[in-house]
Amino acid sequence: MGVVRSSRVVIGEELRPASITMEAGVIVAVNDRSADLDFGDLIIMPGLVDSHVHVNEPGRTEWEGFATATRAAAAGGTTTIVDMPLNSVPPTVSRDALAAKRAAAEGQLTVDVAFWAGLIPGSEPEVGPLVAEGVCGFKSFLVDSGVEEFPPMSVDRLGAVLPTLRQHDVPALIHAEDPARIYPMEGDPTEYAAYLSTRPAEGEGGAVEVVAGLARVSGARMHVLHLSSREAVAALATAPGSMSGETCPHYLTFCAEEISPGATPFKCAPPIRTAEHRAALWQGLEEGVLSMVVSDHSPAPAEVKHLGDGDFGRAWGGIGSLQLRLPATWSGAAARTVAPVRLAHWLALEPARLAGLDNRKGAIEVGKDADLVVWDPDGVVQVRGKDLEHRHETTPYEGMRLRGSVVSTFLGGVPVFADGMVSPGRGRMLRRDDRSDL
Repeated sequence: MGVVRSSRVVIGEELRPASITMEAGVIVAVNDRSADLDFGDLIIMPGLVDSHVHVNEPGRTEWEGFATATRAAAAGGTTTIVDMPLNSVPPTVSRDALAAKRAAAEGQLTVDVAFWAGLIPGSEPEVGPLVAEGVCGFKSFLVDSGVEEFPPMSVDRLGAVLPTLRQHDVPALIHAEDPARIYPMEGDPTEYAAYLSTRPAEGEGGAVEVVAGLARVSGARMHVLHLSSREAVAALATAPGSMSGETCPHYLTFCAEEISPGATPFKCAPPIRTAEHRAALWQGLEEGVLSMVVSDHSPAPAEVKHLGDGDFGRAWGGIGSLQLRLPATWSGAAARTVAPVRLAHWLALEPARLAGLDNRKGAIEVGKDADLVVWDPDGVVQVRGKDLEHRHETTPYEGMRLRGSVVSTFLGGVPVFADGMVSPGRGRMLRRDDRSDL
């Protein structure tokens, strides 16, 4: 049994003094008693949950893998990640592919890992068997995913399978952009504006409206991934209550006006847009239209990012940021006087709810897993890609001073990050809505 304490602990909707007693990996008491470890006035929040992480193993392990991704998660205060069904080979669209994914993860995990499945043309019969295997839900693209083994779903085909997802009570996760409004790049490929013009905000907003229509007809739970635009937030605001949406730290931190020619570490899809869109995303979070901030961690080797020639057209569209989600989000949130309690909702509770893991994750409550992050809201993180635990050091945050530093991360009551060091090997593989581990 262990007891940790701070004068600032996020308990429900409050930030107050509390002691947390942990035994056999779970929280057994929350009160105000003496502690084995007193963290003074550092903030203790529930361990973060990142429901949008591309681990890429097996198949593209040279891009990222379970060992490095989960080490990065621990160092950033994240105690649970949910792995996306692409860019691994094979993609997680069948029971056999899920088995291959779990075999690749075995023995490599520093934090807990759950799994999304994919939904592509022809994989519809696998929905029931994959739900029985404990996947958290199903991801689909309305546009080209960037990898040939994960083709997009048509709107009609997606609509046809949604009643099955509703029956199984699992969410559909949608990359929402209109394929008719994805345009070829024109002009200098090293200019960010040339890339930005290929994926206009109107195409994202229109696609969110289409997804909202599917949600109304089917009654299925729909979640729109990585919203980047004012138009997308506006479309989500009028969507049915069965629909939710997320954004990412890079959309909240950067804006198109500040991206230099050839700066391909900033490339992602949907793209980072102008400052007015960034402001709309923050407003969407503060008003509750957007419910969470997730990393969409999708790193790649330097040659795939085209760091040498700075070609936005050919560079891989993904950002490595798993370890930086807390300080990147807090840097913007603190400037807007957002309370740490809201941060705990965006970074822990709501991602856990989406993935069906909130019976054990996302809050400091008796009976929940003893997963905690202890952090200093006034601490400074000087970002150096070479110091990150990610497999590749390329990051658009390079050289930035971010506010909010992680001091300790506890998984099941045991420190997996402390004194700047990760202690690997304690993570488990999880099933949706189930307290048992694999």
